[in-house]
Amino acid sequence: MILLEILFLTYFTYVVLYTLIFSLAGLFNPSYAPKGNTSKARIVILIPAYKEDNVIALTAKKALKQHYPDTHYEVVVIADSLSRETLDHLSMLSVKVFEVNFEKPTKVKALNYALEYLDHFDIAVILDADNEMTPSFLDRINQVFQKGAKSIQGQRSAKNKDSNLAVLDGISEIFNNHIYRAGSTGLGLSSSLSGSGMAFDFQILKNTLKEMDSVGGFDRELEIRLLQQGIKSVYIKNAVVLDEKTSGRQNFANQRRRWIASQYFYLKKYFGVGMKGLLRGNISLFNSAILRNLQMPRVINLGLLGMITLVVYWLQLWLSYDYRIWWILSGLMGIALVIAIPFKLYNLRFLKALVSLPGAFLVMLSLMFRLKGANKEFIHTAHGNEKTSEVNKS
Repeated sequence: MILLEILFLTYFTYVVLYTLIFSLAGLFNPSYAPKGNTSKARIVILIPAYKEDNVIALTAKKALKQHYPDTHYEVVVIADSLSRETLDHLSMLSVKVFEVNFEKPTKVKALNYALEYLDHFDIAVILDADNEMTPSFLDRINQVFQKGAKSIQGQRSAKNKDSNLAVLDGISEIFNNHIYRAGSTGLGLSSSLSGSGMAFDFQILKNTLKEMDSVGGFDRELEIRLLQQGIKSVYIKNAVVLDEKTSGRQNFANQRRRWIASQYFYLKKYFGVGMKGLLRGNISLFNSAILRNLQMPRVINLGLLGMITLVVYWLQLWLSYDYRIWWILSGLMGIALVIAIPFKLYNLRFLKALVSLPGAFLVMLSLMFRLKGANKEFIHTAHGNEKTSEVNKS
């Protein structure tokens, strides 16, 4: 019993202190504003699209509306298993389309295919098929690139709030932005990458992806491989990409199962690399490969921490240490999360979404026991709906 107490206390002390420190550091993440007379890099926007007929045409159309010289950027769609109608629609836009048909599709395969046929670019931007860049996105990315950054993560922000799950998903993204991206950058470490809204030195990305065959969580592996080359990722909070959040429970479960499986897969794969990084003073590599991946998903941490705090209070006479330490940990975790959430989000919609937290906790907890094989197969998360599809065709 004592050993179990020590194990839980050690783990949650680590999680709470990590979250609090990085949340405080997120307050000091620098803001980069584009300035005039900046050289314009040549940018290619890569959009892998597997069975994304509902959203890809609209995404491509909006990607062409950047406040950036038309002569200096190109939109590329890697179309896998799209309908002929969607392909015909894309052909009428000023975008390049690569048609592919992989037996076992992955984002890495799609990106590598396109990069093999592309050249003469300085920056490669990666978007998901449902993403929408704000008009100044490329300008802001270019500004930071001109300052020497080779790997840049923009801010992903929720595009929709059509269900409690979507709101919670958006809040989760806010936490990730503030703690793992802004917080990491504020501490001088490498920002976490998030799969889209990312920009890289073109040749570095091309060379690095050639060595990868990731199925799920390619962003985790890409981040670590870049750090092995001495390249830190920088988080730019005012380079914003709108991302569609999951509204349905099944999509939510599929997405989270894929994310959790990839997290522990890469923890195991790069644990030794992370330890070597620590010994060599590469704290960014140690953080990205081990410290961040050791933690269970945030919803599970919050749920278990709350449950343990209450149970320990009821059973305080059975414990070998002061039960009040759990109240302290819960309080510090609450402070860290309050810091991460902008004040403007504390509204009635936010409170209604919190009602879904217990259900999300149970879903996530159940997924921890169903991770086997999840990182060896492609788990597709569908985007859009019939209404979106009609907009795409208009």
